[in-house]
Amino acid sequence: MSISLSLIPPEVINRLKGGIVLILWGAGSSPENVQQFSQEVSTHQCSRVVVEHFERLKLSGHAKSTFSVVLSNLLEPHTTTHSFDLLSEVVRIMAPCGIVCGKELSDLRISSNLKLAGFCSITFDSSNSIFSAQTPNFEVGTSSKLSFAKPSVWTLSDALVDDEIELINEDDLLDESDLMKPAADSLRVCGTTGKRKACKDCSCGLAEELGTAQSEKPATTSAATSSCGSCYLGDAFRCASCPYLGMPAFKPGEKIQLSERQLNPDL
Repeated sequence: MSISLSLIPPEVINRLKGGIVLILWGAGSSPENVQQFSQEVSTHQCSRVVVEHFERLKLSGHAKSTFSVVLSNLLEPHTTTHSFDLLSEVVRIMAPCGIVCGKELSDLRISSNLKLAGFCSITFDSSNSIFSAQTPNFEVGTSSKLSFAKPSVWTLSDALVDDEIELINEDDLLDESDLMKPAADSLRVCGTTGKRKACKDCSCGLAEELGTAQSEKPATTSAATSSCGSCYLGDAFRCASCPYLGMPAFKPGEKIQLSERQLNPDL
């Protein structure tokens, strides 16, 4: 039985003295071995040692923050799996800054389950499948009142105000067009869509109004641009359909006159 106790890391052994210890055991472990193991743990001057079967842990109704050390599944044949539900109950009954030590043979997600349950400072020794973890330095379920005081108003101190610096008058940032009241016609919207866009069967005259405004806009033309951007460099950099083929290189932006034949190479 000393083999099981020797698996416990030194930092866990040091916490046994004066602590309230919970020993969890599962199916397959003999009562004699459980009793012998608990007696060996008691030799480390524990304040109290409690022995509990995994299946009766929740039924026992232990108060929260009771145990400072939990030794789990350290007795052969180590058949218990430390599920998230089991670890959640363990962390509930452990005191702040408590420590748990156990052996896990089947669940490779033991580290994830410990984190999700609320443990921290998790270690796992893959050579012997022994893990240890600690509870936070606050009690599970602890709440803290949030302060919703009014935020202080941000102001410039007198030391940051320089009278010699001329500030911009915000009225100077507006021109006459910004101060003009928009015409009522420009604010008109469609009664169906609620937008300045005529519906399909417009009967309010908005479609005609928008059509007239569109026809009054001057036609815009865009200058032709090169698709490759390297026509001005010369024939060595021009594609096969380039209209500038055969012409000397020119400066970017320079106006080039093309003949009618060059504009229609298929003629």
